[in-house]
Amino acid sequence: MSVLGVIPARYDSTRFPGKPLANLGGKPLIQWVWERARQARSLDRVVVATDDKRILEAVKKFGGEAMMTKSSHPSGTDRAAQVAASCPCNLVVNIQGDEPLMHPGNIDDLVRVLQSRPEFGMGTLCVPLDNSLDPHASDVVKVVMRKGGEALYFSRAAIPFNRDKIKGVRYFKHLGLYAYYPVVLQQLVHLPVSPLEQAEKLEQLRALENGVRILVRETTHDSIGVDTPEDFERVKKFLKLA
Repeated sequence: MSVLGVIPARYDSTRFPGKPLANLGGKPLIQWVWERARQARSLDRVVVATDDKRILEAVKKFGGEAMMTKSSHPSGTDRAAQVAASCPCNLVVNIQGDEPLMHPGNIDDLVRVLQSRPEFGMGTLCVPLDNSLDPHASDVVKVVMRKGGEALYFSRAAIPFNRDKIKGVRYFKHLGLYAYYPVVLQQLVHLPVSPLEQAEKLEQLRALENGVRILVRETTHDSIGVDTPEDFERVKKFLKLA
């Protein structure tokens, strides 16, 4: 089975312009993500999907593969779909371009479990929420699942809501790594924005609202997404580069 990894990378981030090219230990941020992805044994090809020639040239300079995508794309999923449409494959993995600490094993685990469960159209990851994170924090996306790992819902709210403050309630943080069967990915990007997606600002809710079954794989390898310059400093400290 041919597996394509796509790393969407947009230059004009609202909270951190030029983020993919930010210097992290002498290398652009996007290079860290690409190198992590290349360590995954399950990926046959890794392509950076960008809307900016500066990112394209930076990727080529460090020996990676990149493709220009439409500047009008509203999301990284749309960029991944455009690349996947021109690269024949059996499975597409969407790797967030701002996740320099994503564990390569997460990619391999997600690919393996989705290949073994073809009744699901797409898959993603979660980690148990540790005590350092507040389940009520809106920037931490939570997921609840039925037995067997099928997603019931994703939310920025604290789900499940622990009304009676009982002990032992578990919260799971969603990690933004996705694998799709190509036909499902192309279907998703041609669907209109759904009401729940619009309310929560979470793309994966479009899939749930339209009947796409999402398999959620639990992992122990958390990651730090870089949304802001402050997040970037956290990553530098974690890597002992600060």
